[in-house]
Amino acid sequence: MRLKMLRKEKGISQLKLAMDLNTNQNTISRYETGEREPGINELIKIADYFNVSIDYLLEQTNNPKRN
Repeated sequence: MRLKMLRKEKGISQLKLAMDLNTNQNTISRYETGEREPGINELIKIADYFNVSIDYLLEQTNNPKRN
């Protein structure tokens, strides 16, 4: 998943992202390390937050644009 890359490109911390997504920093850390996978609702929130497609977030395409 491209979460860490997207977060770093935007220059935000795990804590800031967690607060913006109404979750906790530990959850974001686990998503980034692959220790935990987000559910569909979380994937939608993350994709919306970064304005990318879920396919791009999950590395299924290199095109970040939504259809």
